[in-house]
Amino acid sequence: MPYPEMMLTPMRAELTSNGFTELKSAEDVENAFQNAEGTMLIVVNSVCGCAAGAARPGVIESLNNEKKPSKLFTVFAGQDLDATATARGFMLPFPPSSPSVALFKDGKIVHMVERKNIEGYNYIAIADNLKTAYNKFC
Repeated sequence: MPYPEMMLTPMRAELTSNGFTELKSAEDVENAFQNAEGTMLIVVNSVCGCAAGAARPGVIESLNNEKKPSKLFTVFAGQDLDATATARGFMLPFPPSSPSVALFKDGKIVHMVERKNIEGYNYIAIADNLKTAYNKFC
């Protein structure tokens, strides 16, 4: 059973107020990948504590970098089910994980931060991980 939307609004806004576009349907995700030239970041958002304490703040901090993805997207695990499933299809061979962060270049996944790379880490470590990837691929 999905969470009440009013509970998720601040969790969504933490990313959307920082330039991320929500992909709420499978069609939204497919459309994002139709125009996949360049670099694209997709955050699989979540209600869990490591999303609030490390993933979202780390992703936001990672954008304070000279090089960064040209497109920023997010899906919400456990809520926008079709969008999340479709996005995860593009993240293969990585297993489903939430929260997680995937960097794509020209539609191909080039870097993945799985939950196991988020849980137990602080937001600065997440940001540094992503900045290293941006400097290499963006």
